[in-house]
Amino acid sequence: MKRFPAWVLACFIFIVIGCDNNRVFEDKKDFPEKYWVFNNPADFEFEIDDTEQAYNLLFNIRNTPKYQYQNIYLQYYLEDSTGRLLSSELKNILLFNTKTGVPLGKGLGDIFDLERTFLENYSFEKAGKYKLRIDQFMRQDSLPEILSVGLRVERAKEK
Repeated sequence: MKRFPAWVLACFIFIVIGCDNNRVFEDKKDFPEKYWVFNNPADFEFEIDDTEQAYNLLFNIRNTPKYQYQNIYLQYYLEDSTGRLLSSELKNILLFNTKTGVPLGKGLGDIFDLERTFLENYSFEKAGKYKLRIDQFMRQDSLPEILSVGLRVERAKEK
């Protein structure tokens, strides 16, 4: 019986895991010093081709259990290619269970990833490029133990 080389198996697993037909855009901004400074926004630029399709926009937050608050306030600004503000809102995102203190995200060791929708079934009027800025809006200038923040844009599933 022949055995497959390990790299063939690894490539197959990578392809299967990497298939995500709903994803339109996904990126993150890393904070290598393990803290997010107040005046250091995360900026993302993405393109929308299909205006008939509704989209979900999600925050991706990576933190450690040492983060000292149970939540994080994020302010987002969504603009079209001309700089016109389309949507903006301050969101309160829970990172830990309020009763148990257990991190809410998916964890591996001491790193937890949380994904939260902030715009659901959003329709873009025109095809083209869009920009999204995310600011941390906590009372502390630097947020230790926030490792990255990201944006995911995905096609909304039909109901």
